[in-house]
Amino acid sequence: MLVGIILTTIIGIPMGVTNLHISGQYSFGASVSQLGDTFLAAFSDKGMGSLFSDPHRLPLVLVTILSFSLSDTFDSLGTFIGTGRQTGIFSGKEEMELEEQPGFKSKLDKALFADSIATGVGSLFGTSNITAYVESSAGIGAGGRTGLTSVTVAVMFILSAFLSPFLSIIPSVAVAPSLIMVGVMMMGNFNDIPWKDLEEAIPAFMASIVMAFTYNITYGIAFGFIFYTLVKTVLGKGKQVHPLIWVVSLLFIINFAVLALI
Repeated sequence: MLVGIILTTIIGIPMGVTNLHISGQYSFGASVSQLGDTFLAAFSDKGMGSLFSDPHRLPLVLVTILSFSLSDTFDSLGTFIGTGRQTGIFSGKEEMELEEQPGFKSKLDKALFADSIATGVGSLFGTSNITAYVESSAGIGAGGRTGLTSVTVAVMFILSAFLSPFLSIIPSVAVAPSLIMVGVMMMGNFNDIPWKDLEEAIPAFMASIVMAFTYNITYGIAFGFIFYTLVKTVLGKGKQVHPLIWVVSLLFIINFAVLALI
């Protein structure tokens, strides 16, 4: 995978894909110098203070917060389940424990807890949303299976902070081959979908196809929820749908409606 990234970067030079210009804006010093403006900015008058200053904007603000919350939660959940099942860490049993048992007893809910803490801490420093990214699957494809993988990646990220001006010349397309390989391996999970049972197959199909075409995990999960509820209702099995799924499906529909209107 590393060879593929390096070769793609080199081949991209004569084709104009790789930009060899090294800019100081990506340096570690430049990022540190901006902390004066970004640290705790969320709590300033220009941050959350401005959101609730105008009562007329309150509905839009609340819907925006809801949209970001749904996006972050289900994007992380989908990423964790997709990559975790590929490693064997998050099995079907783990997912059932997450649903049925309170507290942090499964690996999945512990991972979600860590993700939420990282999101909160990152917001204090004014960073973009800190969450689990599907690009982590490149490490899984390389054989990573334990927490040592995450620790190693963290150390490498610390080192890359000082080398960011040089690493910035690597184009995003250079990691595409690695993600394609991992995507092929993750497709193996489709074997677990009961395709002959349309009650399960239709929501699963809609979730996967929307996720692929919109390049958005949250949208895919949203359509999975909505169509699961819709199919059950059409078949007269609406009472089998958990109340929480009804609520989440409704919230997703409201979210899509607001996005279409603004």
